[in-house]
Amino acid sequence: MIAVTGGAGLIGSAIVWRLNQLGIDNIIIVDHLGTTDKWRNLVPLRYADYFERGEFLEKINAGHFDGQIDAIFHMGACSATTERNATYLAENNYRYTLNLAQWSIDHGVRFVYASSAATYGEGDSGYSDDPAKILSLRPLNAYGYSKQLFDMAALKRGWLDRIVGLKFFNVFGPNEGHKGDMRSVINKVYPQAKSDGLIKLFMSH
Repeated sequence: MIAVTGGAGLIGSAIVWRLNQLGIDNIIIVDHLGTTDKWRNLVPLRYADYFERGEFLEKINAGHFDGQIDAIFHMGACSATTERNATYLAENNYRYTLNLAQWSIDHGVRFVYASSAATYGEGDSGYSDDPAKILSLRPLNAYGYSKQLFDMAALKRGWLDRIVGLKFFNVFGPNEGHKGDMRSVINKVYPQAKSDGLIKLFMSH
């Protein structure tokens, strides 16, 4: 069985879609649907069960999935770079990831997680994936810092040769309509380009 957290989101739903293409549907989807339209992304997918993020963590910590899960694709997080509640980000993006990773390592379960290009900050320390560079990175927002927290924790615990972190940059594609203002530039400007034949951008400082 494979668990995909953030399975109703842009990246998570794409992973489930690809697993379905490969003939795999013994999948647990973990997310927080809330009042968004993310549920629509799940409609065409095949999977065994759905859990809210808190319930899933409670169940794995209680031993409910011991011996059943082979891999976890942990894509779930608050990905809003404008989120100002650093306490929420630390709990949701860092602590939750830490708990899942620890469980995965303790149970010999493959763990693939979403880090972020936001950890690089302005890029003063480069964009190398060399673990020796992790501590020199300086994120510019609380979201990036919440991702950096886990990368640093994984480094300190000696996990980096046992887990896989993916540093996503500007991801776009189907199933991102629910993200509101956090949608990709492509998603935002496509309707404008289609109707007006041009794209209006903004000037940064």
